[in-house]
Amino acid sequence: MASRLGQFLRGVKVLDLSSFLPGPLASLLLADMGAEVLKVEPPAGDAMRQLGPRHVDGGPVFYEAVNAGKTVRRMDLKNPDARAELLRLVPDYDVLIEGFRPGVMDRLGLAYETLREINPGLIYCSLSGYGATGPRVQAAGHDANYLAEAGVLHRNGGADPVFFDPPLADVSGSLFGVIAILGALRGRDADGLGCAIDIGLADTPMPLQLFQVAAFGAVGDVPQRRDTYLNGGAAYYQVYRTSDARHIAVGAIEPKFWRAFCLAAGQPGWIARQDDPFPQTGLIAEVAAFVAGLTQDECLARFGAGDCCTSPVLDIGEALASPNTAGRGLVRRAGHGELQALFPARIDGEPPDTRPAVRTVAGQPTLIPEKQE
Repeated sequence: MASRLGQFLRGVKVLDLSSFLPGPLASLLLADMGAEVLKVEPPAGDAMRQLGPRHVDGGPVFYEAVNAGKTVRRMDLKNPDARAELLRLVPDYDVLIEGFRPGVMDRLGLAYETLREINPGLIYCSLSGYGATGPRVQAAGHDANYLAEAGVLHRNGGADPVFFDPPLADVSGSLFGVIAILGALRGRDADGLGCAIDIGLADTPMPLQLFQVAAFGAVGDVPQRRDTYLNGGAAYYQVYRTSDARHIAVGAIEPKFWRAFCLAAGQPGWIARQDDPFPQTGLIAEVAAFVAGLTQDECLARFGAGDCCTSPVLDIGEALASPNTAGRGLVRRAGHGELQALFPARIDGEPPDTRPAVRTVAGQPTLIPEKQE
């Protein structure tokens, strides 16, 4: 069914020179809103093709998931003729996304200052590890490095910090990139000018932890693992193991929800202990012992209603099969039988467009070959 979401960026053209996840996810979201995306890849293709599983026809599942709905052009930008051809494309495009290390586009003769001369309205979004300025411009890194350096890993986990999946900084870079591009398009409506957007993936966790930043600034607070209600210090915001080796998540932050949970458990004495200091080790142990005597289904029967803020911990297969996933139109099945995660917004009550033509599987991309002289 058609959706207004797919019309929002109708007429906007995007050149995507990026690879792997952050840039391609940004251009995928723009394509979901109706933008026309031309993805320019090196002669061997995006290296993402080599990662992850293959579907029944042998295509790369991860690559197709993030590049569906785009036209793919393979060009060797180190070749002067290919570079000249890309420069001829630039005047027709509104947005360019690139994910090289700082300096690479300059060496290719494709710096923002160069492209701005031929298209003053171009919105040029660079997504790199540590951004184009600062002390770590050329440093290599991945999501775990960014989260470690941003103070996120330190306070999450048990005895030791833990990784995050999905990659929080990478995906946040995509989202902040899209937000900035949409804002720049709106700004261009006013003055006709594009701009250069510089996003360091390592920077993106900082605004996501605005509470912790504010608390440190106000009182010098440095949260430790299991030291706050958000990272495992609270009994009322905790994961508990059930008797059948499953788990439930309790998110009863507000007193009324914690009260409902305690009454459903038949433990009114727990209600006042919500204010116990962190970590609430004793209360956590009592609740854990209680939950350990019930199966997951028994927990859901007891706590699933009545605003107890209690949920089963599902694996990905169970989550995809859940009524909420189907009811909200969050995924669809594509040409090879694979599932595609869709833009999670309803516009005027309608979910994203689920017609097959909207996200053509990128395992069969429109490949525009190099011009043969």
